[in-house]
Amino acid sequence: MKKEELDYVLVPLGLVVMAGYHAWLLLRIRRRPATTVIGVNAINRRIWVRHVMEDPSGKHAVLAVQTIRNNIMASTLLASTAITLSSLIAVLMSAGGTASNTNNNGLLPGAPFVVGATGAPALSAKFFAILVCFLVAFLLNVQSIRYYSHASVLVNVPHRRRPRRAVGYVTGMVNRGCYFWSLGARAFYFSCPVFLWLFGPIPMFVACVAMVCALYFLDVCKDWEEEEEDEEEDQCASDERSGQGKDAEQRV
Repeated sequence: MKKEELDYVLVPLGLVVMAGYHAWLLLRIRRRPATTVIGVNAINRRIWVRHVMEDPSGKHAVLAVQTIRNNIMASTLLASTAITLSSLIAVLMSAGGTASNTNNNGLLPGAPFVVGATGAPALSAKFFAILVCFLVAFLLNVQSIRYYSHASVLVNVPHRRRPRRAVGYVTGMVNRGCYFWSLGARAFYFSCPVFLWLFGPIPMFVACVAMVCALYFLDVCKDWEEEEEDEEEDQCASDERSGQGKDAEQRV
C-alpha cells in the first residue's frame, strides 16, 4: 500500500470509530439515561426547573437568572472562539491557495514527517474539514444561547392555569440549550483529530481512538442508577415489612 493511500483507509476508519461511539451513546441515553452524565444532568435540570417555578415565594428567581446567565456566557465564549478560529483557518486556506500557485506542496513544502497525502488538494481538504468543525461548533453554541435566552425569561413567568405544562416547556428549553452546548463542545473535541490529520492519517486515527476512550470515562456514570436501585430495594423492603406487620395485627 502506498503512503498516499493510507488517507483512504485510516481516516474513514477513524470517523467510523467516532460515529459508532456516539451512536452507542445516543442509544444509551435514550434507553438508560441514568447511566450517562448527559442523562443525569437532564434529570437534575428537570428537578431544578420544577423547584424554581413551583416555589410560591419566588426567592430562587434571581438565582435561576444568574445560573442561566452563566450558561449563556459559557456558550458565548465557545461561539466567539469558534468563529475566531474559523476566520484564522480561512486565512490559512487562502494563503495555501496563493502559495500553491508557486509551490505544489502548499504550506508544507516537502513534509518529510507526514505519512500520507501532502499535496495542495489534500491540504485544502484538511483545512476545510477543520473549518467545518469550528463552523458547526459556532452554530451549535449560537443555538444554545438562543434557548438559554428564552428560558431566562420563561423561568420567572407565573403560570397558574397549567403549571405542569409550563414547567415541562421551560425544562425542554433549558435541556435543549444544554444539549446544543454539549454538541458544540463535541465539535471542538472532534477538531483535535482533524487537526492532527495535517500530520498524517496515522496520528488522526490514533487520536480518534484515544478520544473515544477518554469520552467513555467522561460520559458514563453508573453511580446514579445504582443509588436508584438501592432506593427501590429499600422501599420494597420497607413495604414488605409494613405488610407483614399489618398481617400480624390482623391475626392478633
